[in-house]
Amino acid sequence: MTQTVIIPRPDDWHLHLRDGAMLRAVLPETTRHFARALVMPNLVPPVVTGAQAAAYRDRIRAVLPVGADFTPLMTLYLTEASDADDIARAHADGIITAVKLYPAGATTNSHSGVANFDAVRPVLDRMAEIGLPLCVHGEVTDPAVDIFDREAVFIDRVLDPIRRATPGLRVVMEHITTRNGADYVRSAATGLAATITTHHLIINRNHILAGGIRPHYYCLPVAKREEHRLALVTAATSGDPRFFLGTDSAPHTDANKETACGCAGCFTATNTLSILAQVFEDAGALDRLAAYVAGHGAAFYGVPVNTGTLTLIKGEAVPYPAQIITGEGPVTVFDPMMPLHWRVT
Repeated sequence: MTQTVIIPRPDDWHLHLRDGAMLRAVLPETTRHFARALVMPNLVPPVVTGAQAAAYRDRIRAVLPVGADFTPLMTLYLTEASDADDIARAHADGIITAVKLYPAGATTNSHSGVANFDAVRPVLDRMAEIGLPLCVHGEVTDPAVDIFDREAVFIDRVLDPIRRATPGLRVVMEHITTRNGADYVRSAATGLAATITTHHLIINRNHILAGGIRPHYYCLPVAKREEHRLALVTAATSGDPRFFLGTDSAPHTDANKETACGCAGCFTATNTLSILAQVFEDAGALDRLAAYVAGHGAAFYGVPVNTGTLTLIKGEAVPYPAQIITGEGPVTVFDPMMPLHWRVT
């Protein structure tokens, strides 16, 4: 029997589009299904001012596929030299939707990030006043902390003190990977939410390391134990409005992934909705998929749910390309290690 699910056109609340040839190649993979996406600012150099965010938005708009109905929602990269007035103007002018906090050195192109969190306190206070959300990459970079513990330590050392010092600040913990992260979000009465990626609902650390190193499953934050993956599935499929989709789809060429020091990131834009439909079906929660991909994030960011719809139909396995060809080289599409029977129409 054919199964059909109709959902509003979804939003991706954490997306990497890069720039130039890579942007032109990967943008259609998102616009095919998503109506809006929160675009990350960690270009080289990073997007740190309102003028730079507007220029990046214009570059994205200039290469939209013909007929695409897609709105890029821009972010600014927080640095210790960020100008609170510039950030407030960019927000008031509708240029930016959020500000992104990268601890210095935590992930791809994060070297301009924050090392001294006290230095950004005035900016965070201003953001709380104007209601501008802070999106955080939640990992400490202390080399003494095991990489699998860095999210939990970040909550205790950095995030909780920030939220206590600026209680009105609205925060999104991006791409949580642990039970600790999910529990911390649930502990907050207001002002705190989390995105969960597609790939962290599928892989645990064994998929990266057991039986050989698999670079296309390497991401940051790195996937954790199976118990944490299961906790993320529970959170995503629970219907709790504090959890919503942010794919963190991150294109890197195969040459940059399959190397002695491979780049971190999984490229999931192409097949995310098919994967999520399977995850939610397996959890007995297909009726909650629409809210996860199209409702909860819109509510947190204070924007209306998209008016268009998508239909997912379960049938024969859907063939997805193994790679996307770009002007910089091929980019491997995330392999969920299972057939995908939900087709998006």
